[in-house]
Amino acid sequence: MATLNIVMVEPEIPQNTGNVARTCAATGARLHLVGPMGFTIDDKKLKRAGLDYWHLLDITYYENLEDFFAKNKGEFFFFTTKALNTHSFVSYPDNAYLFFGKETKGLPEELLLQNRDRCVRIPMIDEARSLNLSNSVAIGVYEALRQWGYPSLQNKGQLHNHNW
Repeated sequence: MATLNIVMVEPEIPQNTGNVARTCAATGARLHLVGPMGFTIDDKKLKRAGLDYWHLLDITYYENLEDFFAKNKGEFFFFTTKALNTHSFVSYPDNAYLFFGKETKGLPEELLLQNRDRCVRIPMIDEARSLNLSNSVAIGVYEALRQWGYPSLQNKGQLHNHNW
């Protein structure tokens, strides 16, 4: 099975992180939380947003980016409004890491400058500053999974008491 990694760098809003955790749990993506964070992990808002999916979540915490990079290897992709490449024009390999920055500032500029060819953006109108962080993560996750043919995900549903 292919592995997808979501990296949240210095998230500030617990509800966004809870929503991302739920997306990761529902898709089998691994979640990496890089500090410092703007909340504590036992925050009620974080838990409420993730609802009862925490037992499905593969989550790892890191003190900072240096700690993360010391412990992880793979192909890294950096989601930012400053990128020239479109997220859906990139091919995501197994064990890809999709990075997302904090709500108020995004990813550190020096990180983006060091990885220009690995920066991707989600298209939007000029007047929009950015999408909501948890929505951006969901778009990135499902684009990678679409490219992989949705491995290990249920692709059909069923109405109660009815057959399709």
